[in-house]
Amino acid sequence: MSVAKRLKREYYAEKEARERQEALIEHQTQQALEEIDTCQNQIDLLNEKASEDILNVEQKYNKLRKPLFERRNGIIQKIENFWITAFVNHPQITALLDEDEEDCLHNLSKVEVEEFDDIKFGYRIKFYFEPNKYFENDVLTKEFFLGSPVPCSKSTTINWKEGQNIIQQIKARNEKNKKKQKRGDNKTFFTWYEDDCDPTADEIAEVIKDDLWPNPLQYYLSPDVEVDANGIEDNTADNDGGGEEDGPSDGDESFVIMLDEEDEDLPDEDCDQEPPRSPSQADEAGDWEVTATSTTSTTSRPPEERNE
Repeated sequence: MSVAKRLKREYYAEKEARERQEALIEHQTQQALEEIDTCQNQIDLLNEKASEDILNVEQKYNKLRKPLFERRNGIIQKIENFWITAFVNHPQITALLDEDEEDCLHNLSKVEVEEFDDIKFGYRIKFYFEPNKYFENDVLTKEFFLGSPVPCSKSTTINWKEGQNIIQQIKARNEKNKKKQKRGDNKTFFTWYEDDCDPTADEIAEVIKDDLWPNPLQYYLSPDVEVDANGIEDNTADNDGGGEEDGPSDGDESFVIMLDEEDEDLPDEDCDQEPPRSPSQADEAGDWEVTATSTTSTTSRPPEERNE
């Protein structure tokens, strides 16, 4: 056999072997993909069953919670201004409240959140009001339809009394002042209530349903500490001139302010007086500034000066 024929035969043999190997790999890959798909279908079936079981459990416990919620509402009605206090103390809801709305919500006596029989289809929020000067309604209901082809919400119409339409007053005020509300989009509590927007993007409804309603007591008892703390810090920073270098290092800001006022009233001869110090203290401190005298606590002065 010539060399050319031998090389040609070896080439085709190797090519055939490669094709068989590639076909085998492709077959194994296809078989593996089919097995993965079978497993995935089984997982999806279990996930669907789990979702149904979770919904059934949720519905079961909703029924168990309902009498407790009703009992809680009955007790809450014994506390004056419970719901408006919880609203004001909630950081997201208080950002909505206009001054007139806050006054109106002092008449809010009860809040209820009810999920539909099939909780996948939505829920409703009910606001119960005592007789008031703003509107005729005893109950305002906002429903959220999540299971419809196009999710939507629907609110009962507010029957405003003459001259008491808060929404119109807010809009007129905004037009006059050309100023936006706290949230930057002119949204307030009652404009949110009347806005039949997509419930899947309604953050306020979700806050009421999933945060405020399950435990309103925490917001009634505890104002937003973080917000209050920031406010205090801002105010003190303004009073102190915004600098950390003013006053002693122990951070007693009220003490520093008191001493600053005393410095303004002290006669010149009092400012020249210095507390006694040891030679070592004098060497370490050098010449004291006049302001150092004003920041020295009265407890650090010798008994002779305190008696005077």
